[in-house]
Amino acid sequence: MMGWISYVLVRRRKTLGVIVPLLVAIAYLTLAERKVLGSIQRRRGPNAVGIYGLFTPLADGRKLLLKETIIPMAANSSLFRMAPILTFVLALMGWVAIPMGVGFVYADRNRGVIYRFAVSSLAVYGIMIAGWSSNSKYAFLGALRSAAQMVSYEVSIGFIVVSVLMCAGSANLTDIVRSQQDVWYARPLFPMRRRFFVSALAETNRHPFDLPEAEAELVSGYNVEYSAMGFALFFLGEYGNMILMSSMTTVRFFGGWLFPVVGDLGAGLGLRMFGVKVTRMLRGFVWARAAYPRYRYDQLMRLGWKVFLPVSLGWVGKTSGFLIGRNGF
Repeated sequence: MMGWISYVLVRRRKTLGVIVPLLVAIAYLTLAERKVLGSIQRRRGPNAVGIYGLFTPLADGRKLLLKETIIPMAANSSLFRMAPILTFVLALMGWVAIPMGVGFVYADRNRGVIYRFAVSSLAVYGIMIAGWSSNSKYAFLGALRSAAQMVSYEVSIGFIVVSVLMCAGSANLTDIVRSQQDVWYARPLFPMRRRFFVSALAETNRHPFDLPEAEAELVSGYNVEYSAMGFALFFLGEYGNMILMSSMTTVRFFGGWLFPVVGDLGAGLGLRMFGVKVTRMLRGFVWARAAYPRYRYDQLMRLGWKVFLPVSLGWVGKTSGFLIGRNGF
């Protein structure tokens, strides 16, 4: 009995050790994005709440928490409430297998890559349920767009990851990091790294691929009927997925917690290096929002099916041919 209690306490501590820093990171990622966008557009950004606006995320969270949750009369109330919770929970579940440093991983599984695919493929259900249960044309069209977009780019991401798996020889994310001790995969797999980042923008419905939330056509897309904490959970899920995809890019292409040239320098410094790399990836998400206009929907689908899919599939064949020629059968 005491062993079971200690096991539960350890798991609870590890869970809080992942969720609490993630929520803080999401809160201040929103502030950093607004500050960077303000700088790019030559304005100040949020600066009224606290010194340099540092308490703005806390004020926004308090405002959404205290607002009234409004459910449309024609909506399916149970599914309407469940959709944002499902989206947020799936965004948290993706962190189970992410190695952030030596010993900094919730569950170091041999099939971590497969687990990540399983969780990411479920993410579309939260958005689809939100669009359908709202009983709104705008929300339903946004949900359909999101489902088609996420499924389309999930295929190309899968082939890109297959190239990484062939180079690493393992589906364990920790082994993938350790296999980059001598050279990061961002160098030999440079075209795939770029396509993975663009696919991550589409997978997370971020600009310039934010067609499910297009203000000009759909007002706000699948979350147009949501307010208060329902909207906040969708918001947290989106930014959590941004951090998650940046972490996956770091693990698969930039050596995870490994230092350039030097390699592994221990748990504490490795965790800091992982954070620095993830922050650099997040800068790309913010920069893309400021720099590029929104794609048309036909351009989005053509890019996914006619460009990214054939190129990533061809790169799988090229990588396998190179590895067979180098190492033999």
